[in-house]
Amino acid sequence: MTTLQSAVRRRRAVAAAGAVSAGLLLLTACEKPTPVATVTVGDSSVNSEALCYNDGKALDAKSLTKCVKNIGNTKSIKLDQDETVRVGVDPKIADAGWVLLVNGQQFTDVSKKTYRTIPGSAFFNQQYGTQGNVNTVTIRMGSKSNQGMWSFKLKQAA
Repeated sequence: MTTLQSAVRRRRAVAAAGAVSAGLLLLTACEKPTPVATVTVGDSSVNSEALCYNDGKALDAKSLTKCVKNIGNTKSIKLDQDETVRVGVDPKIADAGWVLLVNGQQFTDVSKKTYRTIPGSAFFNQQYGTQGNVNTVTIRMGSKSNQGMWSFKLKQAA
């Protein structure tokens, strides 16, 4: 091996070590990620970290007010009413219990499962108070107190 090849390998090793060190430094400066919730329709899905979350503890009124203001900035997914909506939550959310809200109204009973399916027709049905072309679906963590919220928009497919 030539001296030039050896020098190039050393520089690459130093550069790689520097990149790894910089990445680890950035990770230690970040906040701990919140549990994730996912909504899937057909072969499309969207996922999100919490709009508000207090590491499994009840949220205070100030936090909830701030959280509700952020609901408008949520990810969306298109839904044909003949499709099935699949909602998946992190085990940490399931352990605390969770409910599904549609347009701010409780839509399901408390669940401790990590996965639920709901017919798409339920999201655009006057009987359930979900008529219209867009509905906001919110996952509320906690069976006794609100410990976190995740939100998505379901848009009726044309």
